[in-house]
Formats: sequence, structure tokens, C-alpha cells
Amino acid sequence: METQIALLRVLQEREFERVGGTEVLRTDVRVISATNRDLQMAIADGGFRSDLYYRLNVFPIKLPPLRERKEDVPLLVNYFVDRYATRAGKKIKHIQKKALEALREYSWPGNVRELQNVIERSLIIGDTTEFSIDKSWVANEPQQQPSATDQISAERRRIEAALAQSHGKVSGGNGAAAKLGIPPSTLESKIRSLRINKFQFKRV
Repeated sequence: METQIALLRVLQEREFERVGGTEVLRTDVRVISATNRDLQMAIADGGFRSDLYYRLNVFPIKLPPLRERKEDVPLLVNYFVDRYATRAGKKIKHIQKKALEALREYSWPGNVRELQNVIERSLIIGDTTEFSIDKSWVANEPQQQPSATDQISAERRRIEAALAQSHGKVSGGNGAAAKLGIPPSTLESKIRSLRINKFQFKRV
């Protein structure tokens, strides 16, 4: 949390002090940040500062996981095969069709990094000019989907956290709807359907 406070100071005040230093230095930077965590949940749990989240969340870009963009797999395979073959001093003339099909069918819970590791492993142990993989490396495990109850509970927590931060205010620039990135009418509908008492969050 101390690091989050220091980063927030840099972003808002554009100033910092070096470790062990006392001089306040001015800076002008742009920050690109990325995460695979549910930060709204982390805010609700007290593990991430809401003011830092909204300061970072100026221009959000949501990138779908690799399993939802299978058309990218052949492009990534070609790129990583060329990259790691060059590094290993090997010449790959052909990518086995069955290997590519297996890579396309896999769900990639580890995303691009996992694909990268599978390709590097193949090139380390392979001794031919054809790229292939051991299918056991990409054997899909049954994906456990969150239950409807879990999803509703998570949504309730996100809405209640936003309402707490906005002191029960739904609309407006500092309202819960703006914090959640949804229209106020949509949030009001969700509040009614989830039977959330928004008035309990109003500042006394």
C-alpha cells in the first residue's frame, strides 16, 4: 500500500524523492499498466487503492485472453518459432500441421506466455527442421466455470464497493455508475434486481 501511495503521488503531483534522498524532483511521465487481476474485487477487499485505480484507468483497453482469439495463434506460432529457432541456432523449414491444430485447440490458461514456453521447449529438444510438439503438453483440462451464484456475488461486491466510494451517489462524475463505467440507468436496474440498499452508503 505504501508503494501505491508513492505511485499515486507521482501520477497526481508529478513529483517524487529518490530512495534515501530528501530533494523533491519533478517529472512528466505517461504510464501504461497491465493486470490480469480483478481490481474492483481487490478494491472491495482492501488490497488496492480506489484512487490509484481511477487515476490509472484513464484509457482502459481490455484484451481478451488467447482462448478467445484463436485466429492469433498461427501468427504467434510463426513469430515465436522464428525467434527461438534463431536463438538456438536452428533452421525450421516447416511447421507441422497437426502441431498447429493442437495449439489452436488448446484453451491456453497461461495465455501467450504459456504458448511461448511450449514453443521454446519444442525447439530446445527438437533435432529436425520440422516444428512439432508433444500433444501431452497441450492436453486441455476441463475448465471450471464460475457458478451463477458466484458471478452475482462478485457483481454485488463491485456495486457495493462503488456505492461506498461515492457515498451512495449513483449518477454524476463522482457517482458509482461512472466508477463502474456503466450508465446510471443500468446501475439503478442492477441495484433493484440485486436488492441493494444504496441509502446505507450515504454520508451521514
